[in-house]
Amino acid sequence: MRSRKPSLRPQRVGIELSPFKEVSNLRVGYSPYSPDLQQPGDRRRFPHYAQRKGLEFELADPSESYDLVVLSARSDLVRWTRRPPPTRIVFDLIDSYLAVPESDLKARFRGLSKYAIRELSGPVWSYRRAIEEMARRADAVVCSTAEQQRMLREFCPNVHVILDFHTELGSACKEHYEKSQPFRLVWEGLPQNLLGFREIAAVLRRIGEEHPLALHLVTDSHYFAYMNRLWRRSSKELAEDIFEPSYIHEWSPETLVEVATRSDLAVIPLDLHDPLAAGKPENKLLVFWRLGVPTLVSATPAHVRAMGAAGLDFACQHPAEWEARLRRLIEDESARRRSGELGAKYALANAGEAALIEKWDAVLESVR
Repeated sequence: MRSRKPSLRPQRVGIELSPFKEVSNLRVGYSPYSPDLQQPGDRRRFPHYAQRKGLEFELADPSESYDLVVLSARSDLVRWTRRPPPTRIVFDLIDSYLAVPESDLKARFRGLSKYAIRELSGPVWSYRRAIEEMARRADAVVCSTAEQQRMLREFCPNVHVILDFHTELGSACKEHYEKSQPFRLVWEGLPQNLLGFREIAAVLRRIGEEHPLALHLVTDSHYFAYMNRLWRRSSKELAEDIFEPSYIHEWSPETLVEVATRSDLAVIPLDLHDPLAAGKPENKLLVFWRLGVPTLVSATPAHVRAMGAAGLDFACQHPAEWEARLRRLIEDESARRRSGELGAKYALANAGEAALIEKWDAVLESVR
């Protein structure tokens, strides 16, 4: 492959796979979430696939020519939508932006805000419509839930559902389910998503008066509250507003594995009234299940499907369900063990690396 920009060379790690010969001679660009490829959307999606397949790619520059471009949601949709064939475009859209009504206040200003911080090269009065136009131009769209797929097929007939790779977590799995003192709850993710704990903060405080609890949060120590660039805030201060005692553990794969497998229960609370939150896939649930950690979640459609398929019923629709199921899991070691073991079995069977690689293979095959 020609290299006009710094090329990101694949490094084979862990398993050996033959190169993807059909595209090995093409110039491939990838538009990332972050230039260092350290955001979860980079580490756990196309760049990981490319590394495993021996497929070289460059950080995409809209002024350059490519045979194939893979775009993240943080790409300059204004410029890439205008890119004519024969450039083939794969649009990887993780979040459910099409589920957000245009009347939503944040949705109204999202496009202009992205233009203001130069993420978009031109003003966009409706970010939803920018997503729709990008989907129309794309030769393939990748999303993360069946609900997204149904909405996106209105604009692109070639839509694939693919979840995240979690190979970076290794093969560790929780083995002991005896209750800790205090009972250890764990959560992982971007600090901005801690706001989901507003849904269960009162439940945690109420139960904490009877059963000592400790909340362990594997996340970044600081974050930007607006557009990932403005208003730097402390994750610790945000956590202290949710529940005490709370502990911040700086995110790394090794730290996540250690903290999660030492914890008694993972929690994934989300605001089900927020279309973006309610439209989230089961990726985070699969992280904890892969590690054998019993997990209690908000009842998004994706979570409900995964729980049902795994033979579990720990998806909560409202605070009363959170309280009842949390009490049960605190008091019942056998329920925790069963949840952890069934979750691990499901994650390995349905979201293993080989299966996800095959799905990305199908995407690239579909745009040949």
